[in-house]
Amino acid sequence: MQPIYIYLENGTFLEAKSFGSCGTSVGEIVFNTSMTGYQEIVTDPSYAGQFVTFTMPEIGNVGCNAEDMESKAAWCKGIIVRQYQDVPSNFRSEEPLHELLKRFGVLGICDIDTRFLTKMVREEGAMMMIASTEVSEKEKLAEMLKNAPHISEVNYIKEVSTKEPYIHKSGHYDAMRYCYNDASEPKAKIVALDFGIKRNILNELTQAGMEVEVVPNSVDADELISRFKSGDIDGVFLSNGPGDPLILKDEQEKIKKLIEAKVPMFGICLGHQLLSIAHGYETYKLKFGHHGGNHPVKNRATGAVEITAQNHNYNVPDEITEIADVTHTNLFDGTIEGVKYKDSPIMSVQHHPESSPGPHESRYIFNEFLKMIQR
Repeated sequence: MQPIYIYLENGTFLEAKSFGSCGTSVGEIVFNTSMTGYQEIVTDPSYAGQFVTFTMPEIGNVGCNAEDMESKAAWCKGIIVRQYQDVPSNFRSEEPLHELLKRFGVLGICDIDTRFLTKMVREEGAMMMIASTEVSEKEKLAEMLKNAPHISEVNYIKEVSTKEPYIHKSGHYDAMRYCYNDASEPKAKIVALDFGIKRNILNELTQAGMEVEVVPNSVDADELISRFKSGDIDGVFLSNGPGDPLILKDEQEKIKKLIEAKVPMFGICLGHQLLSIAHGYETYKLKFGHHGGNHPVKNRATGAVEITAQNHNYNVPDEITEIADVTHTNLFDGTIEGVKYKDSPIMSVQHHPESSPGPHESRYIFNEFLKMIQR
């Protein structure tokens, strides 16, 4: 391991050890409270442009494998851990975490007080930072960070979205057979707009009984409307993804057209936020966001409390209740977690019902989407 130097926009300067890729990266620091599933987090496209601080103190102990990839790459700028375990101990492991990080150019930072960083982010909010194995001078790092673009100015969707359409084939992972279930006979067909979609979202959609065609974010809205009106597809799914939804003007206009055409839609995370903006209700940024697998969410219809997986820095405003019914509420801070629009066949949630990692208490939401498009 070699030294790595960190400078945060609040002036904090730290030295740690590097175990991933070498180089210099700029991004936004957030923290994640999940106790398992570091590979799923690292390969979640929603973390593009961010450094993820793990509150779980030891990371790397189960290694990595191809089956647990949430996408085709690792997208975050880097990960920050208290202690990195270089020798994995798990029968499913195919490579250590540092090899995955090196392959995709992701910095790994260890031997650092992650409790200190987490408390700082909680108190001061998510902020930009720079980390480097090449530059050690505080003043030079500060200047480089100052001149780098802010995460709110960068459109990462173009990087993480698929370039070609494809049909997703697999369903749930079968822990008894150590493989993914094949797709069952579909009851409906949907198009999934890929803003940085997670593999396990696609698995849940397929498992619920939908044929899923994944298309690039650049797909033309008129094409989707035409396919819906002809009966070729029954609805559209709007995926999760990275960055500030307010800068995604093309996606907003596309969704506006789908809304006007009364195309049934379901959005998760970024898709949820873009639906709000397209309806005229701009999102706002949370102080340090929700990132982890332990967030209690109340189902307003049943009264049940679901422990959910979350990963977002932005939220829809309370004013959206003018046009939508709130279906789910976050019990940590009272923010809106899910809505159904009053005059449209549209539903969305802020949390991640596919989990991965996290509990599966909210996966019924995929079945609700199927019921909606079958009406």
